[in-house]
Amino acid sequence: MTIEVGSQAPDFQLKDNHGRTVRLSEFRGAKNVVLVFYPFAFTGVCTGELCALRDELPRFENEGTQLLAVSNDSIHTLRVFAEQEGLEYPLLSDFWPHGETSRAYGVFDEDKGCAVRGTFVIDKEGVVRWSVVNGLPDARDLNDYVKALEAL
Repeated sequence: MTIEVGSQAPDFQLKDNHGRTVRLSEFRGAKNVVLVFYPFAFTGVCTGELCALRDELPRFENEGTQLLAVSNDSIHTLRVFAEQEGLEYPLLSDFWPHGETSRAYGVFDEDKGCAVRGTFVIDKEGVVRWSVVNGLPDARDLNDYVKALEAL
């Protein structure tokens, strides 16, 4: 079951592509968070979505907002992917325990072993204010994220 708008976002602690620990609760009271789950690094639609975020990064990572992208890849895979694509925002690894955070948000596909395309806009108090969940082949529209952030 996907986390509902208006509910408290589940806290998590994941390693980023540089091996640093990132906790959702670190941003509470300071920044809104755009939390983007994607299936796998190096795949066509995922690469397209993450590069689109890279190209519009000031809209999603600034003094009031933090972008966090989560997949079930290892931190080593994510490091190479970020370097190859010039991704300068945190890519978080939900590799082990496999899919724990993706499951907490209700976006883990048990049959495929990966997250589906779920995005959650979380306000500074840790409440989910907007979300969208798409199937594996369906890219999301970044303009929807911008509108959700502007509404906060």
